[in-house]
Amino acid sequence: WRKRPLTHKTYTYIWADGVHFNVRLGDDRLACLVVIGVRPDGVKEVIALEDGYRESTESWSTLLRDLKQRGLAAPKLAIADGALGFWAALRQVFPETAEQRCWVHKIANVLDKLPQRLQPRAKSHLHEIMRAPDKQTALAELARFQEEYAAKYAKKEPVRATLAWPWPSNCC
Repeated sequence: WRKRPLTHKTYTYIWADGVHFNVRLGDDRLACLVVIGVRPDGVKEVIALEDGYRESTESWSTLLRDLKQRGLAAPKLAIADGALGFWAALRQVFPETAEQRCWVHKIANVLDKLPQRLQPRAKSHLHEIMRAPDKQTALAELARFQEEYAAKYAKKEPVRATLAWPWPSNCC
């Protein structure tokens, strides 16, 4: 399974994430690197499941190069959390792929930086951005969000518009 050819597969976009386990390997921090491919018909498939060291650029690069060597064409879009190792590796292996921060991770990061009393309202605003029907509406909602929260909280967890539009309807 880990070495199967991917030349006959088309994935419009991929999700990537590192899952961490508390295993007793001394100071080493082991991560399970996961890549899920989404076909044009919306069906999701696990295309990679590998061990990696701390979600490092080297670990992600090795995994992505392996997928490319097995025939994976550059997806139009990659979705992942804010772990810098994946993004650096993606730019090396698939520089033409658009990038999008995972909304679930981003919303959690933003809400974590706000006082608890503001979180329900902020979450609602962030969902309005995420579910906007078009880029213009999303940017208007983003401006409203920044107007309300940026002056006091922007330095803690900035909210930026994604590069990818339209967002896949089944990505969040």
